[in-house]
Amino acid sequence: MSGRDTVGLLPTGGGKSLCFQIPALAKEGICIVVSPLIALMKDQVAQLKKRDIRAAAIFSGLTYHEIDVILDNCQFGYYKLLYVSPERLKTELFIERFKRMKVNLIAVDEAHCVSQWGYDFRPPYLEIAEIRKHHPEVPVLALTASATPEVQEDIVTKLALKKPAIFKKSFARPNLRFVVRQEAAKFPKLMEIISKLKGSGIVYARNRNKTRELAMYLQKNGISADFYHAGLNAAERNKKQEAWMQRQTQVIVCTNAFGMGIDKSDVRWVAHVDVPDSMEAYYQEAGRAGRDGHMAYAVLLYTAADIAALQEKNELKFPAAAVIKRVYNALCNHFEVAVGSGQMRSYPFDIVTFCRAFNLDANIALNALKILEQSGYMQLSEGVWMPSRAVFRVDKPTLYRFEVAHSEFVPIIKALLRMYGGILDHYSKINELQLARQLNCSAETVTRYLKMLHQHKIITYVPASDQPTVMLLTERLHDDNLYLNERYLAQRKQVITRQLKAMTDYVENTDACRQMMFCRYFGETEAIPCGQCDVCLEKKKQPEYLQSLVEAQNDILQKVGSSWIKMVDLLPQDAYFKAEIYKDAIRMLLDEKQLEMNEKNELKKL
Repeated sequence: MSGRDTVGLLPTGGGKSLCFQIPALAKEGICIVVSPLIALMKDQVAQLKKRDIRAAAIFSGLTYHEIDVILDNCQFGYYKLLYVSPERLKTELFIERFKRMKVNLIAVDEAHCVSQWGYDFRPPYLEIAEIRKHHPEVPVLALTASATPEVQEDIVTKLALKKPAIFKKSFARPNLRFVVRQEAAKFPKLMEIISKLKGSGIVYARNRNKTRELAMYLQKNGISADFYHAGLNAAERNKKQEAWMQRQTQVIVCTNAFGMGIDKSDVRWVAHVDVPDSMEAYYQEAGRAGRDGHMAYAVLLYTAADIAALQEKNELKFPAAAVIKRVYNALCNHFEVAVGSGQMRSYPFDIVTFCRAFNLDANIALNALKILEQSGYMQLSEGVWMPSRAVFRVDKPTLYRFEVAHSEFVPIIKALLRMYGGILDHYSKINELQLARQLNCSAETVTRYLKMLHQHKIITYVPASDQPTVMLLTERLHDDNLYLNERYLAQRKQVITRQLKAMTDYVENTDACRQMMFCRYFGETEAIPCGQCDVCLEKKKQPEYLQSLVEAQNDILQKVGSSWIKMVDLLPQDAYFKAEIYKDAIRMLLDEKQLEMNEKNELKKL
């Protein structure tokens, strides 16, 4: 708000969006929000529009004309927030309009993507520092939920932040109880956990088939469960998500395609039946439990074979340069892109069809595509539902002349103008079925007329789509010019190997508090034991702890009388561990009705 560059390190559910939405509304001008997650951008824009806040998003899948109209409206002050994918920042179309916008803030969401030491490096994030020169006085706000100290330094450097204010919320989640179990029979164990924990829950599985298999297993055993993955069409995904959000479904079994930006605070538990690739990914996914501040559980079930499979998968993440080039050429041939063309063009993409057509292994192809993405040659976007939309391309006098000359189009033109306010000036979401009911004809007839109006250049009509997309960020290059930085790839392999080791250490750990392991991984050196994870609880069963607990109870009962005494005055001040034992002793005495406590945290004997 005072115009200073700022870094916000806030855990999942910590309110990162509010950190830029409120300043954006309070200040004159528009806030540019850079985000790599299309689904999250769309969700936030929809939420803002529900609150009568003017917001828009630009990402792959929109037509050139749609982007042109949105940027025009941003330039003339119509919108308060513009969400944009980082790939758009270097396009001439965006830069020229950006120069003329009255910008009040540049917010960088998922800021860890700027660092090659992070778990989700995106090279286009490096363009953010470059666009600052067009508005050097505008502050930048960098936000992330998961960044190691090394990544935090990289965020400041790569975004060219000037003496930034840094706000850190502890990575500790006091209300979240972390549990890890080595378990061969994962499905029955999960049933046991769900029956004990109750409430809404999420189960994360690595592949799509397992989500379906596990959901069916839970259903057969009387649990209200459903599955979710990116391979489902948009209508199915929305229906399943909404049923879970409204508590019609208790458990959603999903891949990591689910959860980003989900605003559900009462998730009581998150379970993983496969080991995630990194501590960052696990912390984000597990952190979707207990956002309301009440007790919640994060449970991870694993086998020794899971660890071995994860290490084997790590080796496959870096195919040889010749394989990467083969996949690149196959991709360009698939889209019929000639050498020297295709820059900033988006194409609908089905990896199964692609791999079958070119006889490629799906895992190898996907890993090659990720390296091409991180090398700045392309962007692979998840499938996001894009409804049909349209806008009129002519002014009212021209439209009137067209209606006089082509009377058969008058009913549908009138229906569009009546049903969709603003369609003369802005792209509007349209529904072919609703139009068909209004015109008393079939949806196919409506679609045919819309396409004909598009051909006559009266409207721009974009039919609905929910396919993933590939955007080529450069023109198609010849093999000799496709440069793969081997030093960078070696560094990425080093980073991923290190992340995998940290995750493996967490899973196999039986001695350190799990909450402390997270805090120290993210650079919190003053972390203290949580007292409630599986490791801490196991230590409480040891004879030394039990003896200390009895001694603490006796000491408390001697000090507490019939008058109220502050709880803090009963706790030892010399050692954290001893104070925690005293707290446990107080809880037990309250449970046994030997003590009572008032709203001021004061105690007295019953």
